[in-house]
Amino acid sequence: MNDCIFCKIMKGEIPSEKVYEDDDVFVIRDIDPKAEKHYLMIPKRHYKTIAEMTDDDAAALIRGLRRIPGLVDRLGLSGGYRLVINQGDDAGQTVFHLHVHILGGQPLDFPDLRK
Repeated sequence: MNDCIFCKIMKGEIPSEKVYEDDDVFVIRDIDPKAEKHYLMIPKRHYKTIAEMTDDDAAALIRGLRRIPGLVDRLGLSGGYRLVINQGDDAGQTVFHLHVHILGGQPLDFPDLRK
């Protein structure tokens, strides 16, 4: 995608501090943090939503998610963290390249969904 900000960051066209990178994903700090620690894990392959993922895309995303526990100390998330994937306008997705928000560094309020 020529106009995708995450694709431009991946290509080095827009500067960003990558705190982690491998063949499948990269992780950057969110420029508009919603928690003390707020990172984005971004798949290198462009797709807008989970619905557009192929089986190979899903496998790469799972590999990326499985790497997060190994990054906890480096990212300052030893007290716990939350993963969020917004899907579509109603969910608050503003960049239409699937990405995972990694939030932590503080107690996170959220409605109790156990009820």
